[in-house]
Amino acid sequence: MTTTGEEHTTALTGPWWWARWRSAVLDGSLALVSAVECGAEGVAFARDAGIPMPVGIVFGVMAGSVLLVRRKWPIAVVLVAIAITPAQMGFLLAIVGLYTLAACELPRRIIAALAGMSLVGTAVVTFVRVRQDMARGDLTLGDWFVPFAAVTTALGLTAPPVLLGLYVGARRRLMESLRERADSLERELQLLAERAEERAEWARNEERTRIAREMHDVVAHRVSLMVVHAAALQAVARKDPEKAVRNAALVGDMGRQALTELREMLGVLRAGEGPVRRAPGVPLVAVGVAAAAAASRVAEADGGVEGPCLSELDELVGQSAAAGMVVMLSVEGEVRSYAAEVEQTAYRVVQEALTNVHKHAAGAKTHVRLAHRVSEIAMQVENEPPPEPGSASAARLPSGGNGLLGMRERVVALGGAFVSGPTDAGGFRVSAVIPAV
Repeated sequence: MTTTGEEHTTALTGPWWWARWRSAVLDGSLALVSAVECGAEGVAFARDAGIPMPVGIVFGVMAGSVLLVRRKWPIAVVLVAIAITPAQMGFLLAIVGLYTLAACELPRRIIAALAGMSLVGTAVVTFVRVRQDMARGDLTLGDWFVPFAAVTTALGLTAPPVLLGLYVGARRRLMESLRERADSLERELQLLAERAEERAEWARNEERTRIAREMHDVVAHRVSLMVVHAAALQAVARKDPEKAVRNAALVGDMGRQALTELREMLGVLRAGEGPVRRAPGVPLVAVGVAAAAAASRVAEADGGVEGPCLSELDELVGQSAAAGMVVMLSVEGEVRSYAAEVEQTAYRVVQEALTNVHKHAAGAKTHVRLAHRVSEIAMQVENEPPPEPGSASAARLPSGGNGLLGMRERVVALGGAFVSGPTDAGGFRVSAVIPAV
């Protein structure tokens, strides 16, 4: 893991302008050595300049101590080193100052100008000094040695620290760039992980809703009809035994169909766990897919046809009629086949609408209309007000409020439109339009 920008900032614990105590100790040591050097060289400077020796020593110590601020003011350090070059002191000051200047993030023209000034100053001072030595007879070499000594000395004292500083500065900037990239990549990975977790949570919620909708559509209609038939059976058990027997048979048939559908769905859910048993847990997405597959594979008691389709609307309407509902089915347009999910959604809309009539308007006359159009299929289930005010709750069917929501979700998922609400006559209407493609 890399150090983020905030952590890097809090890590700057050195005094004043130093990032760390180690840097402060290093600069202090270099300044102390430079001050001692310049102080010693100040003795010869005072003798040559004809000034008191203590003045030359103090001047040298003060000039050498400037190295303490090399990190904060590198230009000032180099200028001081150039200024005391004629006094032939401050060699460590000049070398370390040029290195620090080249390693700093300053424009290259400033670095080149100051390095050139130091190079020229060192060359001139060396040239004059060597020429004076040769004039006094201290050196007996030829005249060629004077410019050679000046150039080599100037290059030797200027080029190495400048080149080393440029290399260290470039390497430092490269490391900072890599660190920033690593920090940026880490933040991006964290953001991606958060988004992935949000998408996973959204997918889990979607699959929970999908499973609840499939379970509701598969079981609720059958169970509602069972409750209606059971209420009718209770009402006519003593008055009309034959009708009671028929109602009991219908209750049994509805119960077996509900159990068949529920068993089919649970079987597919269990089958979906097989391929992923090696994993620590079954993903909820797989469960949702299994639920959808189970809903599309509901086995009918007599035909074994996979999934409900529009051709079974007559049977659906007949079951509601057998439960005592006055329901009429009308079909407009040319009957044709659609995609499986389109037919299943249309069937479920009609089924849930009839279930709501059983729950909330028992005994009400109901009209089921189905229209086959060029590029869409439309359906409408409208019931009139119940004949008796108390008949709506005679069977005491519970309502969770999920039926209309599930119908809307199914239709909208296919790009259709869904509208439901009470009519002016006191009934209720459910309308849906689904694209044929």
